[in-house]
Amino acid sequence: MRKLIVLSMLALAMPAAALASGPTPGTPSQNAAAQASCRTQRTALGTAVFNQTYVGTTNANRANAFGKCISSAVRSDKANTAAANNTCKAAQLADKTAFKTKYGSLGKCVSATVAAANDARQAAVIAAAKSCKAAKTASASTFASLYGTSANAFGKCVAAKAHTTP
Repeated sequence: MRKLIVLSMLALAMPAAALASGPTPGTPSQNAAAQASCRTQRTALGTAVFNQTYVGTTNANRANAFGKCISSAVRSDKANTAAANNTCKAAQLADKTAFKTKYGSLGKCVSATVAAANDARQAAVIAAAKSCKAAKTASASTFASLYGTSANAFGKCVAAKAHTTP
């Protein structure tokens, strides 16, 4: 009986503890933004090129390209947020009046800077994927000599041209 009471109390306490800790701040909005970014990329590139962009050596059937895109976009968003936070804090310290006039608050500065960085990354990945597709079509042998023939050769090309991990 005592074990039953203890187990019941633990079962009731666990959901409360889980609710108290809550999800990681920013995660739902980062995932939503990442999904929107990946949908835009998939539409702009077409499904076949999009899948080639995000394939890895462990995913040769390209079944999880969208998931890999989201993972990459969230990592990039986190890095962009950290960099924007530092940049905006420095700008705020440098000239508080001008900063207040331009942005109003630190949060608005960070969100504007992150949005610009994320848009730039997305545009770079799309342009790089289109460039790699053209290069592969123009000369498959040259493409293979530069990026290899593995399942992730196209992704390597995109990463090199976009200067980022797709």
